[in-house]
Amino acid sequence: MATGAGAAASDQRTSSDSDIRRVRIEKAETLRRLGQEPYAYSYERTATAAELLRRHEALPAGAEAEPGAQERVAGRIRLRRVLGRLAFAQLQDPSGVIQLYFDKRVLGDEAFQNLKQLLDIGDVIGAQGHIKRTEKGELSVVVKEWTMLTKSLLPLPDKWHGLSDVETRYRKRYIDMIVTPGVTDTLRARSKTIATLRRVLEERDFLEVETPVLETVTGGADARPFTTFHNAAQRQLSLRIATELHLKRLVVGGLERVFEIGRIFRNEGVSSRHNPEFTSVEVYQAYTDYHGMMALTEDILRACAESVTGTLQVPYQGATLDFASPFRRATMHELVREATGTDFSTFAPEEGPAAAQVARDCLAGREDAGGALAALDGASSPGVVVNVLFEELVEKTLVQPTFVLDLPVEVSPLAKPHRAAPGLTERFELYVAGRELANSFSELTDPVEQRARLERQLREHARARAAAAAGPDVDYEIGIDEDFLNALEIGLPPTGGMGMGIDRLVMLLTDAASIRDVIAFPLMK
Repeated sequence: MATGAGAAASDQRTSSDSDIRRVRIEKAETLRRLGQEPYAYSYERTATAAELLRRHEALPAGAEAEPGAQERVAGRIRLRRVLGRLAFAQLQDPSGVIQLYFDKRVLGDEAFQNLKQLLDIGDVIGAQGHIKRTEKGELSVVVKEWTMLTKSLLPLPDKWHGLSDVETRYRKRYIDMIVTPGVTDTLRARSKTIATLRRVLEERDFLEVETPVLETVTGGADARPFTTFHNAAQRQLSLRIATELHLKRLVVGGLERVFEIGRIFRNEGVSSRHNPEFTSVEVYQAYTDYHGMMALTEDILRACAESVTGTLQVPYQGATLDFASPFRRATMHELVREATGTDFSTFAPEEGPAAAQVARDCLAGREDAGGALAALDGASSPGVVVNVLFEELVEKTLVQPTFVLDLPVEVSPLAKPHRAAPGLTERFELYVAGRELANSFSELTDPVEQRARLERQLREHARARAAAAAGPDVDYEIGIDEDFLNALEIGLPPTGGMGMGIDRLVMLLTDAASIRDVIAFPLMK
């Protein structure tokens, strides 16, 4: 590369991003005048940083690799310094970082001068040279020639301080990935988790399917949907809040083992645990029940933990999660009894108000129980009361993997009645690190009972919307999916189903405190 007159000044002379951008555009134009396109079409590299570091691990300090052997690397410049006739840079690629060693005597005067004047931190370059380890022990590519591949126009955050503002990290994820250690590792772990999950299911003869994202009637969960309008059909549609009802239709049709990994959309709050757009897997298997789903769920979690972390003892936020031992199993009533000293299973179905009063006594003196007390005001049955107490007193205490079994029928409209415990269902929720990770049923296959439950849910939702204190959490319409009920009347075989939040699973496997850390582009306020 030849030197051009009037080369742009270095970024150190500027005082703002706009100034830096202007100067770097001038540098790009200088490159063009010198006959080099600053936005290249391709570059063939022979090795990544990690491959070179691994291949030359035994090379002693001060030694060079095999004479005449040339390597070509490509990546982003993260550090750059010039010391007389020498210059050094850190080149970052997806595998890691390697040092580039520029010697004026090797490059030549013109190429070295261009390096000093036109190369900035953030630029993507290709470099060719031989390998040596410096006297200080740093493996380096001694650059014979270098090529600008992409001229960066905006500066990266300071290497030593990175992106200190969390909001900026999530909004500018592409910068976060460059400057924050571990971000790309988390995204790779997410990919590996999904690949492992898919492998486990395919090895068990499950068929991956795709179901509609746009629906005329939402179902499979109790959540506020996002709505849109289809102009050609002149009708309102909703983004799905679950994949359950369509997957069950496929089981009715003869696909006895199906699963879907897909996006779910719920028009609800944003928090460290919730994103309005998230990824779940739902699995359905004919001729099994929730006991079969428990075994499958344990297999999935163990396989993912081993694949992603290399161990079944997974560190998470100061705790060590044990995925090796059999997961604890306890009924919701047992756990609430342990927390309150009261056995709420003794209340008759019509004794909801009495059970609610006992629950209020259990919560007396708790400063943070306002939400639970409000929920108890509308509790119409002991089952609802038990669920409220579980969420308030028990949920956060379940650190090690725990199957919470046999939930009340009032909060489980799609689950089969418990074969031995009236008022309960054959349902489990899996809790890990104090949060729900998976949900499973022995699926309700009786179409008459299913219709009755959905109609009851419809009435209760209408009452909640009509209440004076009703807020946006319930101010939406729900309906009954008549086509789903028609499918049940054709006949759904005995079926076990399970749904799991993939984002939350990745959080556990990467020690992430917030769901935003495991989603590449989380929704921001």
